[in-house]
Amino acid sequence: MDDDSIDQILKDLKHEDEAVRDRATTELWRRWFTQKGMVGLELLERSQAYIDVGEFQQAETLLGQVIADQPDFAEAWNRRAVLYFIQKRYRQSLADCDQVLELNSIHFGALHGKGLCHAALGEYVAAIQAFQRALELQPHAVMNQRLILECTAKLS
Repeated sequence: MDDDSIDQILKDLKHEDEAVRDRATTELWRRWFTQKGMVGLELLERSQAYIDVGEFQQAETLLGQVIADQPDFAEAWNRRAVLYFIQKRYRQSLADCDQVLELNSIHFGALHGKGLCHAALGEYVAAIQAFQRALELQPHAVMNQRLILECTAKLS
């Protein structure tokens, strides 16, 4: 990804116009999912199809193979983090979120996921920090704003 286009997309995530923000969000997800071309996208879609029908072991096996073959494919790590979260395997999900962020520091989805995992574990300060980092990228993300308030309330 060229830096100029990413810089513009990141600016657009902060734009006052919701339609501009939505386009920027969609464009980032498109880039992340297609990082490894159509083959990579098809593998991610197949893993999601497994998840959708509750075939979690098949999804995990497939994602594990994708990660083994292409360890720099951040979205494969993120999809596995989502799978682990669904299964309430929060520590494993957190580890995969960290790997996503190591590969792609602007992955607001992984930051949101980290926050969700920390919140599920009762680690509200860490959850708030993750949601705040996500808000630095997407300041208009109402869900993260709400989750910060909920975690803050649980601290008191």
